[in-house]
Amino acid sequence: MLEYHQQSSLEIMKILDVTNQGLNDYDVRNRQKIYGSNKLVEGKRTSTFAVFFGQFKDLLVIILIIAAFISFLLGEVGSTIVIMIVVILNAILGTVQHVKAEQSLDNLKALTTPVAKVMRNNQIVEISSEDIVVGDILYLVAGDYVNADGRLVESHNLHINESSLTGESLAVAKSTEPINENHVTIADKKNMVFTGGFVTTGRGTVLVTAIGMETEIGKIASLLGTAKEKKTPLQISLDRFGENLALGITIICLAIFTIDLFRGRELVESFMFAVSLAVAAIPEALSSIVTIVLAFGTQKMAKENAIIRKLYAVESLGSVSVICSDKTGTLTENKMTVQQVYIDQKVIPQDQLNTENAIEKNLIEMSLLCNDALERDHKEIGDPTEIALVKLGKQYGLDELIVRSLKPRVAEIPFDSDRKLMTTVHRSNLQSIMITKGAVDVLLPKIAKIETSTGVRTITEKHRNKIEEVNRDFSMNGLRVIAIAYKEIQVHQSIDAWGERDLIFVGLIAMMDPPRKESKAAVESCIKAGIKPVMITGDHKITATAIAKQIGILNDPSEAIEGYEIEGLTDQQLQEKVQDISVFARVTPEHKIRIVKAWQEKGNVVAMTGDGVNDGPALKQADIGVAMGITGTEVAKDASSMILTDDNFSTIVKAISNGRSLYTNIKNAILFLLSGNAGAIFVVLYATVLGLPVPFAPVHLLFINLLTDSLPAIAIGLEPHNKNTMKDKPRDIHKSLLNKTFTTQVVLEGLLIAISTIIAFRMGLQAGDTLTASTMAFTTLCLSRLIHGFNSRSKESIFTIGVFSNKYTWLAFLIGFLCLHLVLFIPSLTGVFEVATLSGVQLVIIYSLSCMPFLVNQWYKLLFVRSTK
Repeated sequence: MLEYHQQSSLEIMKILDVTNQGLNDYDVRNRQKIYGSNKLVEGKRTSTFAVFFGQFKDLLVIILIIAAFISFLLGEVGSTIVIMIVVILNAILGTVQHVKAEQSLDNLKALTTPVAKVMRNNQIVEISSEDIVVGDILYLVAGDYVNADGRLVESHNLHINESSLTGESLAVAKSTEPINENHVTIADKKNMVFTGGFVTTGRGTVLVTAIGMETEIGKIASLLGTAKEKKTPLQISLDRFGENLALGITIICLAIFTIDLFRGRELVESFMFAVSLAVAAIPEALSSIVTIVLAFGTQKMAKENAIIRKLYAVESLGSVSVICSDKTGTLTENKMTVQQVYIDQKVIPQDQLNTENAIEKNLIEMSLLCNDALERDHKEIGDPTEIALVKLGKQYGLDELIVRSLKPRVAEIPFDSDRKLMTTVHRSNLQSIMITKGAVDVLLPKIAKIETSTGVRTITEKHRNKIEEVNRDFSMNGLRVIAIAYKEIQVHQSIDAWGERDLIFVGLIAMMDPPRKESKAAVESCIKAGIKPVMITGDHKITATAIAKQIGILNDPSEAIEGYEIEGLTDQQLQEKVQDISVFARVTPEHKIRIVKAWQEKGNVVAMTGDGVNDGPALKQADIGVAMGITGTEVAKDASSMILTDDNFSTIVKAISNGRSLYTNIKNAILFLLSGNAGAIFVVLYATVLGLPVPFAPVHLLFINLLTDSLPAIAIGLEPHNKNTMKDKPRDIHKSLLNKTFTTQVVLEGLLIAISTIIAFRMGLQAGDTLTASTMAFTTLCLSRLIHGFNSRSKESIFTIGVFSNKYTWLAFLIGFLCLHLVLFIPSLTGVFEVATLSGVQLVIIYSLSCMPFLVNQWYKLLFVRSTK
């Protein structure tokens, strides 16, 4: 069966059983039963409670809950409360983010205006947009939003801006003629209108062919439901880390439990000791530390015009290897601007025109006269192409209203998409002048003469060839070209389309939606950082490639393809081809999702930028969806992970740099936690194997977990941003956080801390007092871990990155140092924390031993770690 765009409006009226009198009440009721209401239908949503409890499925969270339960069994109620608060807080944050993301469909609904003008019972009436049915005759005028999809019956200079749906910045000139082609994209269906479009000029009559979920926006709503949000690389790493950690702790605790039994310790005592060690080994603070660090990161990025909607998305930015960017409004300004002018047989840049030259001034004035657009109080009214001409006039001090008042319009032939011309007649003194502007290929055959600096001359074949050559060059560079011509006519002479001949050629005006000034530098930064920028747009291939070349995305024309070519590829073929393509033009929302998925299947972390309704599904499918805050629709914003408040592509580069630094900081914080915990485990293993007394009381482990773990780890997570991160390639997301190199570093740093602690413990035992030995071991472990916080700030020495460049590490150290000494010296606390009174000599020994891991680390980093500064 032929599609609606392939049939005449009369044929479709017969198919839908509609007359020019519109539907009657009986027809409407029947059709409402068949087609339903003109609104978007929501899929079944997960309840808030289900979302909340779903947050507890994470393995690391399960481990923490088990740790809390075991702590409760051991009588460590304080530790249990702290762990559960962290777990519940994380669940609440996750639930809030999920609920916010589910608002996408609600905002899609808001695109439909509340009322529409339709023909019912042979009368034009206003009805709620929800009451529109298939077969209604819809009336549109300038300023209206389109309420349903439909086939044009009448079009009078009708132009509709469909950029939020197609991505094409220019308003589309609509016509009523059938389009006898297959596989026509939405942007090319000139005889159809679509929900969400905005009428810029003219008026039209539409036969409604689809409502609600059957409209193109309805299909996008369906796509939003099927697009899956992906776990971020950090979430994947933490999941793997949780699995490996659980396995490692289980093995260690079983080994210690077996050794204790072998050495003759009681079964219950051996079991409780192994469980106690497990509690000490699990970094309960990890989830809260990651959340706090990411939260601080989002605050910093908000100040730099990037609002993060999903916490974990901050870190994902650091892993981005591909940025799929929309063109219109993202890489470009989303405003048509005159670029060059061809006049007097030469090409002149738009900023080098001379209004002292009569011909050049004449061209600008004529472009303002044969023009319906105007600009007042920073508001632009009219077609974007005509607004560009108005702005050109303003650039040279020519106000469109003043120019038009001096040469008032007395007649006109409006622009028609079939003729591709617009003609106006103006009174000038005792003369009348007819000005025609339009497509070069249509206007050139109507030209008889050409205006030159030496006067008006008969146009020659050489002149025509030159005009065609310049037009071709402009078009190949993605410029939209308008020709302007005129002739003098007699006063009161009537005009018609037949009169558009024997014209005098004045010049060509070439314009485009120019790239943002900062786009080229941002693209260059991406490439240097190992990130591939890709343009995905609904615009024409020629325009897209021209912009892509200017900003450095495209080097060879073979790197660009159109949407219809994607339709001919299987998913496997697209995956094989995608890495060789830099520009995807004339694409649909379905194409965008396929492109993003193809990159993801190749193992890439994909960021997708966009501002339109058509970008919503792909934004949700991408690892990082980036919406524009100023020009972006609510649909795009709610489907995204990040919103740019300045609509600046370069802000993404800053965000990626911040994301990389945040991941490094989180990794360093985890290194600090695990190496400190490893140190405690090694001490316990040493004492267990040698049959020595237990070095730590349960209350010691609680103090260590709450104070010497959390504060320094958070401080490390707030390490200042390192600009050198953008010199590296994106990190491999398939590389586990707990890899061989990382594990080796944890073990070695843990051993250094353990050696210092064991020496202190042995010296305490030599004094013949188990309590003193335990106190010395506890104090050395606490203090060495606090000092170790400075080691964990960077892979470089702190003397390289700056001793005082992170004030938070000093604050964490001082708080921990003070609290530790309060426990040691205040009598009411010594009993609670089971510590002995230490002598001055013992404190000096502890201080010296605690500094040893730090000094060894710094010595190694200064000698063997190359500075990246």
